[in-house]
Amino acid sequence: MSPLPDAVRAGLGGAAPLFAALGDETRLRIVARLCKEGPLPIVGLADGAHVTRQAVTKHLRALAGAGLVRSRVSRGRARQRVWELDPRGFAEARRYLERIAAQWDGALLRLKDFVEE
Repeated sequence: MSPLPDAVRAGLGGAAPLFAALGDETRLRIVARLCKEGPLPIVGLADGAHVTRQAVTKHLRALAGAGLVRSRVSRGRARQRVWELDPRGFAEARRYLERIAAQWDGALLRLKDFVEE
């Protein structure tokens, strides 16, 4: 039996796009930089990333589509679009992981009970 139906029944079906977005190494590095350095423009994110600005833009769109980042226009003199983490997306990821952890805990308890019988 495929694990997908169990995931859907457990309310985890919507988690795939979120975790797929984080499954790419470049996107994960972008998330780590935003976490460490705070909001950054595309130029700042591309600097030292060994990818083009166009590639960074593509990855940011994927992360935004998954609800993990958002953009806004900075208020400084040089008004530019900056990207930042969206805490709501990460809260959703945390809820999915907690649900999965609870399922594993339940399965391990059932296994323990079975082995001890």
